[in-house]
Amino acid sequence: MKLIMLGAPGAGKGTQAKQIAKAYAIPHISTGDIFRANIKNNTELGKKAKTYMDAGQLVPDELTCDLVMDRIHQEDCSNGFVLDGFPRTIPQAQALTKALEADGETMDYAIDVDVPDDNIVKRMGGRRACLNCGATYHVVSIPPKKEGICDACGSELVLRDDDKPETVQERLRVYHEQTQPLISYYEEQGILRSVDGTVPMEAVFASIQKILEA
Repeated sequence: MKLIMLGAPGAGKGTQAKQIAKAYAIPHISTGDIFRANIKNNTELGKKAKTYMDAGQLVPDELTCDLVMDRIHQEDCSNGFVLDGFPRTIPQAQALTKALEADGETMDYAIDVDVPDDNIVKRMGGRRACLNCGATYHVVSIPPKKEGICDACGSELVLRDDDKPETVQERLRVYHEQTQPLISYYEEQGILRSVDGTVPMEAVFASIQKILEA
């Protein structure tokens, strides 16, 4: 079971990817984790990626794809994997398709967690984080027991810069420009499936399970 998770920032695709990984005993793979692991282990690919990152540059698509392919060739991916945060662009998707085809493989599904922009702005604007212990809350769906105070450590909760409406709008703009075209790309390949991401998390996951177990 080889899956790609798609969706706008704040749509909840990362949460669903983790649930899929747990339920189906397959690795949840994010490019951030891959970069960190390769740099920490001082691999050849990690050294190459680090030169770009140290210079404040984006890691090239081909190198990112090489890192992903290296990860999915590891033994724990023999029964499948779920990709979260890759591919982000059409060139990355094309590089991944080409690399998989060279191994005689294809992805099974690209699952798009669909949430309208307005919902995302409201959802992310309601997030609150504890900078002390890392706990996260939401003023509507997961409120702290005492407003503005972390249940776990008693520190003050803040609205992170990443979650401020103007930042979210900019992230959505970049998503629509660079990443949303992947929906058409995978639709043309016949592997796109969409789920309604506005319903509760459990219902989103149930919809995904229906797709995977059909």
